[in-house]
Amino acid sequence: MNNLKKISFIGTGSMGKPMIFKLLDKGYQVKVYDKYPEMAKSVMAAGAVWEKSPKEAAKNADIVITCLPLPHHLLENMLGEQGAVEGMEKGTTWIDCSTTDYHNTKHIAGVAAQKGILSLEAPVSNLSHMGVDFANVSFYVGGDKQGFDDSEKALNSMGQISFYVGEIGRGQTVKLFTNLLFYTAMVTWSELLIIAKASGIPLHWLWDFIKASQGNCFVTEQITPFIFDGSYDCSCTLEITVKDTALTVDLADELNVPLPIGRIVEERYRLAGEKYNPHDNHVLITKLIEEENNMDLRVPGFIAPSKYGANPNYVMPNEFVEDDYGRIKPKLPANYKSPDKDLDASLIDLAQSLSDFMAYVNYEILQESYRLGKNMGLNQELLREVVRWSCGPSWVADHEDRFRPEKPVLEKIAAIETANPNLHLPAIRKIISHNLRRFNNGS
Repeated sequence: MNNLKKISFIGTGSMGKPMIFKLLDKGYQVKVYDKYPEMAKSVMAAGAVWEKSPKEAAKNADIVITCLPLPHHLLENMLGEQGAVEGMEKGTTWIDCSTTDYHNTKHIAGVAAQKGILSLEAPVSNLSHMGVDFANVSFYVGGDKQGFDDSEKALNSMGQISFYVGEIGRGQTVKLFTNLLFYTAMVTWSELLIIAKASGIPLHWLWDFIKASQGNCFVTEQITPFIFDGSYDCSCTLEITVKDTALTVDLADELNVPLPIGRIVEERYRLAGEKYNPHDNHVLITKLIEEENNMDLRVPGFIAPSKYGANPNYVMPNEFVEDDYGRIKPKLPANYKSPDKDLDASLIDLAQSLSDFMAYVNYEILQESYRLGKNMGLNQELLREVVRWSCGPSWVADHEDRFRPEKPVLEKIAAIETANPNLHLPAIRKIISHNLRRFNNGS
């Protein structure tokens, strides 16, 4: 007999859908609802049962899970006229896997508590093509401990590990600051690729170089292909990234954290959000710097090894690499290695400087992120664990005790910028200016 808890899942988009598949694979009964019924067709074909409203989906469910884009979507689906809370019973658990304003979550939890409903925020680490698709995500769970205990098995069926971090608010804090690591690397790496192309470094060669260096992180390793093929990664929308960075700055203001690099990054995403269609792909932040420099970062003939790239029919080989921490990533086919090239020593030296600067920024934004977590009441040991399971491997995060930022790294990139006055590198320029002032002030 199936004694697994009955699940209601509201939100069958790019993040929700793979989690529903995992639950179905594990034998759970899953009822689903989405504003757009066509989004649920594939999970229904796999065994999920469609309901006509959040309220109907929530009836007789032990656990109701929401995974929705924006805060107002969450309010509507939970507390609207046909909201899920209306259909839930005392003792059931609501789990929100969205990235949202935690005050919004607390408000809904307060209403739900009047019916005896337990509430959890459980934002999801990682991007779908590296995490959810391979059950490699972690969940940062804040809220009712009893609810966590009751639903931990279901959470771990959708992912690999769950962290209980305390009260509502702490889970969203972890999600926002780990996302910030990704967004900062995205902005920085895009501008470094502009320097590389302008200097004559073959971009495909640089990708292999950075993956074997201390500058490597989730963005350089896994997102670069979506830049090379011009797809900009359809697994997430620009609207989501603009929302996340704005929420992070708001949280920093609330917690009295300066967040200098984070604010530079938020400014760039806000600008991209104003210029492009918010429902288009999130790596359009790279297109912004391409257009500002009148160049593109394409590699002729290159297609990202993912269905979220230029070839939506791409089938990834069912081969994975597991590291010492148990994190899983797809194994790249051998033909994705760059062609052998003999580069001039000066270009190799430049590539090393770009890698060193990438590592420098990864370290500095990690410290800013830690300050957000500490000011929300999280301890250092837990912060390191959740970072390790956030956006995939980062050399700096994995070797934090061995890395120290050095002023010459900034000076080298500053000299490169000075020697190339026609390049537009707004984020790099501001990061260098801020950090050189710190060194010069002895802070």
